[in-house]
Amino acid sequence: MERYTIGLIRVLTIQDEELLNRHGKIIEKTFPELKVISKCIENQPKGIYDEKTEEEAKPKILRLVKEFENEGVDAIIISCAADPAVEEARKLVSIPDIGAGSAVSALALAYGRKIGVLNLTEETPRVIKEVLDTSLVAEDHPNGVTNTLDLMTDWGREEAIRAAKRLKEKSAGVIVLGCTGMSTIMIAPILEKEVGIPVIDPVIATGVVTLHSLRKVEAWR
Repeated sequence: MERYTIGLIRVLTIQDEELLNRHGKIIEKTFPELKVISKCIENQPKGIYDEKTEEEAKPKILRLVKEFENEGVDAIIISCAADPAVEEARKLVSIPDIGAGSAVSALALAYGRKIGVLNLTEETPRVIKEVLDTSLVAEDHPNGVTNTLDLMTDWGREEAIRAAKRLKEKSAGVIVLGCTGMSTIMIAPILEKEVGIPVIDPVIATGVVTLHSLRKVEAWR
């Protein structure tokens, strides 16, 4: 089995090595063909949470993109559901650049045409809205939750389950997780069990699209 090396960019500053590598480990466990090297942007401990912080992050992301290309990785994942700097990265380097927002949205459309988005806070990332278009039938978020640390508490998890159930009540047949922080705490299987409809994890979705982008060439040889 051929293995590919993937450069994964976390869009917040992380000192903890285990936390930094968690998204990569999820991908490696799901897709043994992929070996993931993770790096994070500097001086943004709270990550990206509005347009200003996204603009601040873009040059930092692009520096890491170029760094990864110079190191010889096969593809790059920007592990954020807002797809920050993804379009710019595609113009900068010749290897595949995959954003979590467009990946999770595209994969969700393979599961159904009535899709609800479970966000960390109130706003659905623009790229998710654009890809889902008229298939986006509902949006919700856990009440009182402001960051992924809240989701790691018992009450935060319960609020996430309640929000997912509300999406189903609003006619959603598929749920997209609109924040990769939800991947960090691996909440997708919990929600799927509680709600009974497919829940699409953005980090796993990036693995699907990345592997396809690398393996499709092999299929035609």
